[in-house]
Amino acid sequence: MPTVTGLFDDYADAERAVRELHAAGIANADVSLVTADHGAAVPKSAGTVAEDIAGGTEGGAGVGVVLGGAGGLLAGLGLLAIPGIGPVVAGGWLLATAVGAAAGAVIGGAAGGIVGALVAAGVPEEDAHVYSEGVRRGGTLVTVKVPAEQLDQARSILDDNDSIDISERRAAYVADGWSSFDDSATPVDSSTQPYRDPLSLR
Repeated sequence: MPTVTGLFDDYADAERAVRELHAAGIANADVSLVTADHGAAVPKSAGTVAEDIAGGTEGGAGVGVVLGGAGGLLAGLGLLAIPGIGPVVAGGWLLATAVGAAAGAVIGGAAGGIVGALVAAGVPEEDAHVYSEGVRRGGTLVTVKVPAEQLDQARSILDDNDSIDISERRAAYVADGWSSFDDSATPVDSSTQPYRDPLSLR
């Protein structure tokens, strides 16, 4: 199935988009959410939404549970680390694709696990680098697999909930001296960096 991807500066917008995708009849199993764990800046609802996606349910069981297997992977707070990003709260097929191993492993591989997984899902590589950098700087990534007949609807849901314009964000990053996602970069330290300010977090 085709994929639609949205990057959100505000976690609440991403959460609302996930709920609306589900209400539109898109299965939780076809949705992925990844947000960097910047300590207290990540709401507890992030873990709940990740669990909903991984378990295919409407009600989550709380933060810190790990679900594995063919159906997907959920990483609770601090249980999964991505080079260049650090700990993440995540649920869904995208991370399962990137990891391919038990929770607690470090995602690695060419161009970074998240970049590779996005490219494998059909996201252009230059966009995959911007999305990955966006997560590193405090954003939340929502990626959804949809039947062709729901493609426009899924795009509208992401757009209506303030997903960023990928071209504009790339241009802003490049103007700030950025060239591509670097999985060897030091993860953002939320104790010294403001959360969700996409141009101040490097």
